[in-house]
Amino acid sequence: MLLFAVLLGLAVAGPVSAQAPAPAPAPDKLHTLAELLQDPEIRGWLQSQVAAGPAAQATAAAAPAPADAGSMKQSMSIGIDTTRAFLRSLVAAAPTLPAELGQAWHVLVLDLEGQGLIWTAVSLLLFVGLGFGAEKLYWRLSARFRRRLIDTHLETLHGRLQAVWLRSLYGLGLVFVFGVGSIGAFLLFEWPPLLQQIVLSYLLLVLIVRVTLVLGRIILAPGAERFRLVPMATPTAHYWFVWAAVLVGWFFFIQATLDNLETLGLRREAWYLVGLASSVVMLGLTLAAVWRAPTFDGSDRVGHGHRVGTWLLTLYLVVVWLLLFSGSVAPFYVGVILLLLPIALRGVHLAVSHVLRPAGAEAAEPVPSLLAVTLERGFRALLVIGAALLIASVSGVDLSSLTMRDTLSTRLLRGAINAAIVFLVANFAWHLLRAWIDQRIATANVEGHGGTDATSSDQIRRHARLRTLLPILKNVLFVVLAVMAGLIALAALGVEIGPLIAGAGVVGLAVGFGAQTLVKDIISGMFFLFDDAFRIGEYIESGSIRGTVEGFSLRSLKLRHQRGALHTIPFGALDKITNYSRDWVIDKMTISVTYDTDLDKIKPIVKEIGQALQADPLFAPHILETLKMQGVDQLGDFAIQIRLKMMTKPGEQFVIRRKALAMIKKAFDANGIAFAFPTVTVAGGGAATGAVAQHALDLAKPPAPAG
Repeated sequence: MLLFAVLLGLAVAGPVSAQAPAPAPAPDKLHTLAELLQDPEIRGWLQSQVAAGPAAQATAAAAPAPADAGSMKQSMSIGIDTTRAFLRSLVAAAPTLPAELGQAWHVLVLDLEGQGLIWTAVSLLLFVGLGFGAEKLYWRLSARFRRRLIDTHLETLHGRLQAVWLRSLYGLGLVFVFGVGSIGAFLLFEWPPLLQQIVLSYLLLVLIVRVTLVLGRIILAPGAERFRLVPMATPTAHYWFVWAAVLVGWFFFIQATLDNLETLGLRREAWYLVGLASSVVMLGLTLAAVWRAPTFDGSDRVGHGHRVGTWLLTLYLVVVWLLLFSGSVAPFYVGVILLLLPIALRGVHLAVSHVLRPAGAEAAEPVPSLLAVTLERGFRALLVIGAALLIASVSGVDLSSLTMRDTLSTRLLRGAINAAIVFLVANFAWHLLRAWIDQRIATANVEGHGGTDATSSDQIRRHARLRTLLPILKNVLFVVLAVMAGLIALAALGVEIGPLIAGAGVVGLAVGFGAQTLVKDIISGMFFLFDDAFRIGEYIESGSIRGTVEGFSLRSLKLRHQRGALHTIPFGALDKITNYSRDWVIDKMTISVTYDTDLDKIKPIVKEIGQALQADPLFAPHILETLKMQGVDQLGDFAIQIRLKMMTKPGEQFVIRRKALAMIKKAFDANGIAFAFPTVTVAGGGAATGAVAQHALDLAKPPAPAG
């Protein structure tokens, strides 16, 4: 897919000029002329001469250029006139095209009279065969290397990276051996200039097709799904592997043929007509490949969105191809590059995510690793920079001359390039920092719970602090990088940033005076965080509000009450903070037994219950000091109150207390120990007792209704 739009019009690439017909000169002179015509300045001058005509040329010699006048309307008019003149020249050259091709064929036959076309074809096939023979020898000698490659385990990250490296190295060896066997062997001998150019151009064609196939096997791996870099269905991978070779082969075959026709003296108009005819075939092949392509996952069902995307891509390809009729290939190339760039970026993202996925996983991890971010963003930066250089090249912009010119346009263009570089560097740095922070947060979330020894407790506290501070650090870094990149970009564009910084200082001072409460909240929050007063997930209390810390911003704190209510409290409104989740907690319990209880029996029972809790794997990691009896706390009116205590991790005491009370109830019942509860004893008997009972019944009766 990445090659289709590029190959669409490249076959017609080349300068467009209006040279007068001339008898066929010598091939070396034509070659020199072709090199001169590659100069962007010469090409631009020739195109302007074609558009202007002889009368307009005389006027232009005495008047300033329309571009210097700065009129957009005039520029558009010149562009339309240029396109019309170009189309007229093509129409005028169309009837003479067969004669031009016949003359080129005659020149070819005369120049190859000593060798003949058959000998040329045989020479080409001979050296292609030598290339394949060298490749076959390389195949046999590398059998051991291939077995090692096939046996590579791809379950781990190291194995996948090793497989990518070995397959790339092996593919590079294939291409090198084929090139040495074919082109290298060809260059060992002396050949006539024309024969050497023709045979060498088609040998390069075969080599480029071999490179395409090798790259397709490395990236798409149609016959080995386990080695595929970009995840897709096997039928889809095989489809694009074949079509890429077809399109690349056709494009470079036409390109080689056009180069040879130019050497044989074909006029530029006729040459361009051949290229346009070839581009029609390329457009047809590309559209056929797009419309017949299977879905990414290989399914037969095609949704509405897929059909709409195919139609839009078709429309875009046709429009870009039509730009070739404007007489300039620069808009065409810019359109192709802008189409390919996002596709290439997406492919890099999929490949990096697939190769660097965790060991044993089928999909990439939610938080990318530093290696994944470095590779993806590095390739992304290279692609963007390469696309920018290509756009500058096809547009005729000489980047080296920008430093020597000091016009308004060159200053703006130079500043735009510097600003783009600044944003690329800032983007790369931000994604690296964000990946590092996200990984630390994910590690803190995973390892921030559990552990029984002192070292684990220290790690838990450190991870909790990281979960609290790293989100704020990430936001601060983003703001700092964005502001710095923006200021540097403005400076590169020629904007004086000194007044902006001074103005920002004045505005900040005015905001500070006008929003004292906001400043107070921010400063208070900073000191609360520096004092480590609370962390994410801790249960705290401030004034009459308590809850679990869910998150915070630069200004406020969010507390989730145990009943579900969410409190948002500005830092400036916080008074003192009580933290119930720090280090440890002592839970004390009081039980009441009757006065006839044997207290000596209670202590061993409580001790046994404490040992049972300590041995329970569910509660043992959270118990720092097990349950024990402290003794008699108070002699009440109706009961003896006994105090128990235990030390646990914060927040775990409630579950352990409920379990301990249930075990105490069962143990006391089994040992005949009764819990005390308040009772009322009525003393006396006889008539007094009856009178008291009667009085109670009278009080319980409802009052009689009023008469």
